[in-house]
Amino acid sequence: MRNFKYLILGILFGIILVKSEVISWFRIQEMFRLQAFHMYGIIGSAIVVGMISILTIKRFQLKTIKGEAIIIPKKEFHWGTVYGGLIFGLGWAITGACPGPLFAQIGSGFLVVCVTLLSAIAGTWVYGLLRDKLHH
Repeated sequence: MRNFKYLILGILFGIILVKSEVISWFRIQEMFRLQAFHMYGIIGSAIVVGMISILTIKRFQLKTIKGEAIIIPKKEFHWGTVYGGLIFGLGWAITGACPGPLFAQIGSGFLVVCVTLLSAIAGTWVYGLLRDKLHH
């Protein structure tokens, strides 16, 4: 019962994804074919909100709800991030889904997305097996 608020937030987030057409395969294909600004506008807005949020956290040294300091570590460049991003983008373009809206797509009745979900789980499992052998 104490996690009920997260269930409600998840349902509301799913409704927002559906209503904004972020889970639409056609919208995603428009984006990858450079035919529409819709998805770029949404992604760009999310990036701007994230940048402002991080700058605000750093500037005012905000703390968590429990009073703990928020530490944002410096990131080093790794080519593995580029390769991973290319693989992620290719999978996104082919399937018309990234991991975020998979459940909203399934909840909207697009049951073929279950294949994408199972593939994402399998990919995560394979990464877990190979993680120690990969350069990070």
